Amino acid sequence: MKVILDECLPRRLVRDLHSHTVTTVPRQGWAGRKDSELLSLIAGEFDIFITMDSNLIYQQSLSADFLCVIVLHAPNSCYETLIPLVGRLLDAISHAKPGTVIELSE
Repeated sequence: MKVILDECLPRRLVRDLHSHTVTTVPRQGWAGRKDSELLSLIAGEFDIFITMDSNLIYQQSLSADFLCVIVLHAPNSCYETLIPLVGRLLDAISHAKPGTVIELSE
């Protein structure tokens, strides 16, 4: 799976998802883009978009059949806070289907 992490997530998560092809929004040069533009860019190149922006699923049309969005719910975006979600995140990635939204919380 080709996975991209939103700019709000710590880059250190990339190495925890080593069994997939993973990059970040800033690494792609897309930091600061509006959600609609970002989703358009992501949709052509990636299978899964991981974010903590829970508003994204209500503000944007995510009905497209080409991208799975995984929303992480945690008190903050610190790497140490997100570590407990990594196992469930890996499982979610392996079961992700295009056009779906998966929400993970502690």
